[in-house]
Amino acid sequence: MKKDIHPKYDIKAKATCACGAVFEVGSTMSEIKMEICSHCHPFYTGNEKVMDTAGRVERFNKRRAASASVKKAKK
Repeated sequence: MKKDIHPKYDIKAKATCACGAVFEVGSTMSEIKMEICSHCHPFYTGNEKVMDTAGRVERFNKRRAASASVKKAKK
């Protein structure tokens, strides 16, 4: 194998999440910044947030009720 072509592997690289969690991982980078980790990801925490910003559920229920009344009127 050729010498001096491989990157330096740091056993205690610092990985920092946007939530403030800090991990020590092995990496060729000395410092890693990430947006989401296992401490704040909804899949791992179980705190899944369903955001209904546009009122989609209410609009769907309203259209469904309106179509049901139209079907009854046709019969």
